[in-house]
Amino acid sequence: MPDIAERSALILVDVQYGFMPGGGLPVAGGDEIVPVINALAPHFQNAVLTQDWHPADHISFAANHPGREAMESISLPYGEQVLWPTHCVQGTRDAALHDGLRVPQAQLIVRKGFHREVDSYSAFLEADRRTTTGLAAYLHARGITRLYLCGLATDFCVAASAVDARAAGFEAAVIEDACRAIDADGSLARAWSDMQAAGVRRLTAADIPAELGAA
Repeated sequence: MPDIAERSALILVDVQYGFMPGGGLPVAGGDEIVPVINALAPHFQNAVLTQDWHPADHISFAANHPGREAMESISLPYGEQVLWPTHCVQGTRDAALHDGLRVPQAQLIVRKGFHREVDSYSAFLEADRRTTTGLAAYLHARGITRLYLCGLATDFCVAASAVDARAAGFEAAVIEDACRAIDADGSLARAWSDMQAAGVRRLTAADIPAELGAA
């Protein structure tokens, strides 16, 4: 039977310039997670990165809704949608993965949010809750059962990915100090509550060596 390290994967969510200070949708302290991730990465045999990858006319951008402002919400066919500043537009520097990342063993990059008419926070399912990214099938096919998530932002894409990982049958943990949050109107507290209810564990980077070395 494969050992725990072989059955585990590090999932790096949206570690992109768009979410760094100076980016299109900056997360405070977003750049601080890069060295934490680089210290974590050597403990993992398996790693997957996600990449927000929006067309310029994406439905989630406030700029594409005349008279609307960023952080307002609107109703769309799939539910409530927060309107965001323009960010991570396909092919731009804003959409690029951070140059400082050192995860050479990463085996897959999952691009999400490329459908114009639906947003995508989760690494597994888009916001319509029907369109899959294919990540769950990929991980299941490889015999990976335990996921450790980090990245940006804790209360949106990381939390959505962690909750969906549990729904897809994986063990899931979020490495808190390898994430940063937007924390708008209590969103961080709500996200941790949702993750806890779904059975997502809350860890720190210091916990990882023992986690992967456990029998």
